[in-house]
Amino acid sequence: MTGKLASTLTCSIALWFMSAPAHAQQSVETFYKGKTIDFYIGFSPGGGYDSYARLLARFMGEHIPGKPTIIPKNMAGAGSRTAAAFMYSVAPKDGTAIATVDQATPVQQAVGDTTIKFDTAKFSFIGNPVVDNNVVVTWHTSGIKSIEDATKKEYAIGATGLNTSSQYPQALNMVAGTKFKIILGYPGANEVNLAMENGEVAGRGSNSWASYKATKPDWIRDKKMNVLVQIGLERSADLPDVPLLMDLAKTDEDRAALRLLSAPPAIGRPVFAPPSIPADRLKALREAFDKTVKDPAFLEAAKREGLDIDPVSGEKLQQIVTDILSSPQNVRDRLAKLIEVPGTVAR
Repeated sequence: MTGKLASTLTCSIALWFMSAPAHAQQSVETFYKGKTIDFYIGFSPGGGYDSYARLLARFMGEHIPGKPTIIPKNMAGAGSRTAAAFMYSVAPKDGTAIATVDQATPVQQAVGDTTIKFDTAKFSFIGNPVVDNNVVVTWHTSGIKSIEDATKKEYAIGATGLNTSSQYPQALNMVAGTKFKIILGYPGANEVNLAMENGEVAGRGSNSWASYKATKPDWIRDKKMNVLVQIGLERSADLPDVPLLMDLAKTDEDRAALRLLSAPPAIGRPVFAPPSIPADRLKALREAFDKTVKDPAFLEAAKREGLDIDPVSGEKLQQIVTDILSSPQNVRDRLAKLIEVPGTVAR
């Protein structure tokens, strides 16, 4: 090696060592200052996921070091799996992209859904703003006021994809003998709601009770919908007479499977980043979420919009997802049979 070449190489190495620590030691505040975080929402505007995401986007940036601007972006498709797949494989892994998708995605992965091409356990969970039971409802003119009514003839029920909106009515078909014909392909809550109002479908396969209270209080007040069943591990305080889905099981095996299906309400409206974002930025995002859900201005805005707040931390949310994916194989296998939806119809 010539002296000139050796000298050049030595200078290059020295420059690398001088610059590398500076990059590695960049603070979270320095990184986020002047930046924008894209908040991808896996459904169309107007539904519960959209409402909670937009509320968080308005306040959470103030609690992140550097105070980045958070921009909500709807990315509807495939029951929110389009957004999930984007976050897993395409979105930047530097902390400038976050998302919310359907809470049942980990259950779908647990039961072996081959259309899921990502591992939900690897997402970087930030938090969930609300734990609330989901419900299956029918429109007041449908003639279905109870589970028993739904066993008498076939009724169409609207769903956004292979998620809770199709899983719950299919589970009811299997364990309670209902005759729901599941109509897939609605991009979001508003479209299914309009389909109910127009008589296109008799009911909606899934929504959180909190979302109905926030977005359709007149439906509750004027008794425009019938709540057939609630999905969660305990009954909601204001739905004391509505049965839990898992209580409709006739065998211990089915009850265990439906208990697994009833776990996602704790996931709620999950907020997460892609896998493997820098640990210090994930920590900052989780801390910002925790501060946001205690912020008096945020809580007042949530109250004005009728949005209940009952948060779950990012660390706990990560553990819930891990627990779902590590459920006993026999329980997962049985649930897979209960929620398999062979007779769905695309819009």
